[in-house]
Amino acid sequence: MARILITGTADGLGRLAAAELIDQGHSVVLHGRNDVRAADAMAALPGAEAALIGDLASIAETRDLARQANESGRFDVVIHNAAVGYQEPRIETVDGLEHVFAVNALAPYLLTALIDRPGRLIYLSSGMHESGDVVLDDLQWVRRRWRGAQAYSDSKLHDVILAFAVARLWPDVLSNSLDPGWVPTKMGGRGAPGDLGQAHLTQVWLATAASTPSGGYYYHLRPHRTHPAASDPEVQAAFLDACAALTGVTLPDHS
Repeated sequence: MARILITGTADGLGRLAAAELIDQGHSVVLHGRNDVRAADAMAALPGAEAALIGDLASIAETRDLARQANESGRFDVVIHNAAVGYQEPRIETVDGLEHVFAVNALAPYLLTALIDRPGRLIYLSSGMHESGDVVLDDLQWVRRRWRGAQAYSDSKLHDVILAFAVARLWPDVLSNSLDPGWVPTKMGGRGAPGDLGQAHLTQVWLATAASTPSGGYYYHLRPHRTHPAASDPEVQAAFLDACAALTGVTLPDHS
């Protein structure tokens, strides 16, 4: 059985995936952005091993989350599930960064760079990533007029870029991304048309299947088209460099 860390497990798809993996007998470590959210996750998923705490909008707290993860022992799988949505206003984090980018893209980068390398990495993206723009010189939306849906789409494109970059740089790790679909979670809204009962199954499959490829993008267990920029090594390198400049942390094996 695998030892699995899932970010953002207090509700939504993270909780559903954690419940399924616990039912399968895996050792699942949860995550909440604060004590209350972590306690909520543990109350909802009493079979979990533990819950780690860290606000992904803060570079310092994200770094500390990575420390907690490493001190707890090596993970076989890390699922980067936590995110904020597409209806967000532009607000700045404690670090002065635009918060959709900080939570959805920069935090997964930092955790990937700092958590001891697992056997599998899974990044939740969105079908909206196909409308994402590669504007790496304005990640903070200072020059552009704010559009929440576009910022979300960009951040979800960043997640695919990160997944594909890791797959290229770390051939010993299975690194993939996925679109769970538009489903009626707190983020998706009650009117979302997707099947909530199916939305978490791709991440469960990628975490547990006996053999999966690396560097893929999936929708409902099947390979799916993705933004062409995600597979471009030059775009990947530029994105990793931008994240390294913001955090002071370079992804191992990227130079």
